[in-house]
Amino acid sequence: MTDQTIAELAPVIGTRAACAAVGRSRATYYRYHRQSPPSPRPSRKRVPQPRALSLVERAEVLGVLHQERFVDQAPASVYANLLDEGRYLCSVPTMYRLLRTEDEVRERRRQAAHPATVKPELVAAGPNQVWSWDITKLLGPQKWTYFHLYVIIDIYSRYVVGWLLAPRETAELAERLLAETIRKQNVAEPVALLLADLGVTKSHSRPHCSNDNPYSEAHFKTLKYRPEFPGRFGSIEDGRAFCQRFFQWYNHQHRHSGLGFHTPATVHFSHADGIQVERERVLRAAYAAHPERFVRQAPVPPPLPGPAWINKPVEVSPAQ
Repeated sequence: MTDQTIAELAPVIGTRAACAAVGRSRATYYRYHRQSPPSPRPSRKRVPQPRALSLVERAEVLGVLHQERFVDQAPASVYANLLDEGRYLCSVPTMYRLLRTEDEVRERRRQAAHPATVKPELVAAGPNQVWSWDITKLLGPQKWTYFHLYVIIDIYSRYVVGWLLAPRETAELAERLLAETIRKQNVAEPVALLLADLGVTKSHSRPHCSNDNPYSEAHFKTLKYRPEFPGRFGSIEDGRAFCQRFFQWYNHQHRHSGLGFHTPATVHFSHADGIQVERERVLRAAYAAHPERFVRQAPVPPPLPGPAWINKPVEVSPAQ
């Protein structure tokens, strides 16, 4: 605002009087509004580096590097060989610089070209559409002894459709468990045939990356955080008895927060809709009896689960 006032007054009363009127030093005003052209920079003449090799010496070094006995050796090796022969042409970095000018410095070994890893994007809108399976270790009776718990879980209903506790981890056991679970769940025959076509192989989630298999990882956490989960199992029979009790509780009694606090069994076998209607009736009756206890709106039960994803694609806004 001060500069604008001086600019308006200067043509009328002069710059000195305008600066005095607003209390601004003339030196300050001129310093901020000086339009002096930048001083020209003196041109610098490029001069050759006195330590640089001459054209003849450069050609000699390249000729030696191109010799058949040196063509497959690194410059450091060539340098050492020449020293052993009583010759010094230049330093190793200079050899690299000369080769780089000829575009002869590159990786000559065959490198594996791995395509970018594509995460599978899977979605389940109902039971028996997508299963997740994984294996976790349970401590045995002695140090360094383990039992291997195979678990197959439906990602939509969180229902454990199959499990197996075995003393070892093998592809044959996994294949047998999957085939038996497919039969019990009455999965369509074309889907069951994929097992024979694709085979079953071991795979492990990356350390500290629970999103590789989030449903199985969350399930294993629930298993191992149960109050009755022991530090060690006395025998494989002991482990199987515990798992029998746990999976019965998990499927039929555990109220899962991701399922609107329904049990996996009620969602898996399509009983949750009827239970949801009854919950709504109870809440409407509670609201009718005491509406003053509900400040904002009538209460509603937690919603039923929607589609369940593994690696849900990121939604990109139109602006992006």
